Amino acid sequence: MGRVTGLRTKHGGCVLVQVDGDDWRVLPADVVVRARLTVGTELDRPRLRAVARERRRVRALAAAGSALRVRDLPARRLEQRLERRGVPRAARTEVVVALQDAGIVDDERYACSRALALAGRGAGDAAIRYDLRRQGVSRELVEGALGRLEPEPERAERIVAVRGRSPATARFLARKGFAEETVEAAAGEVLG
Repeated sequence: MGRVTGLRTKHGGCVLVQVDGDDWRVLPADVVVRARLTVGTELDRPRLRAVARERRRVRALAAAGSALRVRDLPARRLEQRLERRGVPRAARTEVVVALQDAGIVDDERYACSRALALAGRGAGDAAIRYDLRRQGVSRELVEGALGRLEPEPERAERIVAVRGRSPATARFLARKGFAEETVEAAAGEVLG
């Protein structure tokens, strides 16, 4: 292919790579560094594969950053988003693992904050459990997040205090994913 004869810094953290005196590509600086492109480096097949691999990784990282900018996501959901964006499996896996190692993607933190938010909106344990499992959070982390919440009967009693004890409140609690025994206990005087 040729030899790298020049590396010129461009705006936006990019580098113009020159090969045999001609402009070849503008690459993110991270790609240049990780692919070990220096003046005099021969661009043989292994080096070109390294450049391609690093470009995929940078694109995957940018896509992940875009997805996480909006809201926190568990690892499985992030991987699904990257897959929909056409990020190859190896790059997806590498980026998700790197973000987990850095603490940016943390399924336990996600499970706890999501469970708290759903409980704050009046969801019962079954609804919270279903939502977290659907998001790809492991059973252990789901149960740990539920264990950190105020007990379901106390949350139900607070709803009953606002809505009143009635069959309508019992139906509301059931729709919101509260356990049958919690619904009966919270609205027991009316149902009994």
